[in-house]
Amino acid sequence: MDIAPDADLEKFREEVAEFLDTAPTPEIREAGRKTTSIFAPFEQVMAWQRILHARGWAAPAWPVEHGGPGWSVEQRYVFADEYQKRGLPPLLPNGLQMVGPLLMELGTPEQQARYLPGILSGEDYWTQGYSEPGSGSDLASLSCSAVPDGDDYLLNGSKIWTSHAHLANRMFMLVRTSREGRKQQGITFLLLDRMDYPGMEVRPIIGLDGVPEQCEVFFTDVRVPQSGRVGAENDGWSVAKQLLTHERGGSAQSPMLRHRLGAAREVAARTPSGFGGTLADDPVFRRDLGELEVEVASYEHVEKLALSGHEIARDPAFPSLNKVISSELTQRISVLMIRVAGLDALPDQREALHVGAPVDPLGDDLALVAMPYYLNSRATTIYAGTNEVQRDLIARTLRR
Repeated sequence: MDIAPDADLEKFREEVAEFLDTAPTPEIREAGRKTTSIFAPFEQVMAWQRILHARGWAAPAWPVEHGGPGWSVEQRYVFADEYQKRGLPPLLPNGLQMVGPLLMELGTPEQQARYLPGILSGEDYWTQGYSEPGSGSDLASLSCSAVPDGDDYLLNGSKIWTSHAHLANRMFMLVRTSREGRKQQGITFLLLDRMDYPGMEVRPIIGLDGVPEQCEVFFTDVRVPQSGRVGAENDGWSVAKQLLTHERGGSAQSPMLRHRLGAAREVAARTPSGFGGTLADDPVFRRDLGELEVEVASYEHVEKLALSGHEIARDPAFPSLNKVISSELTQRISVLMIRVAGLDALPDQREALHVGAPVDPLGDDLALVAMPYYLNSRATTIYAGTNEVQRDLIARTLRR
């Protein structure tokens, strides 16, 4: 299937290119060069979201009625393509790509009016409270409890691997409201208006890269309003599965993958191979690069079909399929980046990765980010449900 471009698509591309060439500050551009995971440097990326919001471009996939631009699929791809050409930092996904779209589908009109504007503007930043110390891949075994008390719930328990919880002012989470029946049947989806409720404690976890991206969150008799519940009590598993369809495939990933491949190709073209010529001339490298380029191009076509409303996106297996393909392509591209950077990727440059760092990086931009990107990408086949779980879901769907 070919998706016909809009008649004014090139004019739109020129408009996007002019804005992206002039609007980002030097600090925002630096944050883009130093992004090594799905989470870009927080201060700069939130400043960038506010700039995009002022233009009406913070959420390319959102409909007009909720503040989005109402772009076609091709316009969204043009925007993503020009965005990635400039290496700009990706906007943080928890609000714009996850809980925001969920609220459009399942939230009450009051919840939509209360939360969507702050998500779009960047005034609010949401963290995701799912995993627990004993409930990771087996998320349905979670035990953080919410006991009804009048119009409130009393929360007790903990969450872990809660990304950017120390920077967030809101949380969406899964809680245990019943222990009867199957474990999936006693879970409720809850929105928290604050991260500083009495009895609530956030403890950052310092990663190997020295960055406190993940956190633990503890709840001791934390009182929160039941009005934050999305969907019915004890039906949170259904709500969470709906949210995961956005987390596993709610945005265009292929332009970012093409950008990473392009950066590796450019550096390989000027890197001596050791056997005469450059790395880009090496037949084994050319084969591996070519295979990845073909797979990314194929994945891009599938993404466009899905985002355009093609029936493939309505297949229950598609979110899992999309997650498996994109995460494994990410990992394979990260390996190629390491091959290109070679020994230059080995020095520990954590200080140089900070925006505004007073030290110059060793080597080029690829050498600076290749190893952190490789290490961070190991998690892509784990978060949002491990790829082993996704393949099981695909197999179960296909057997029906």
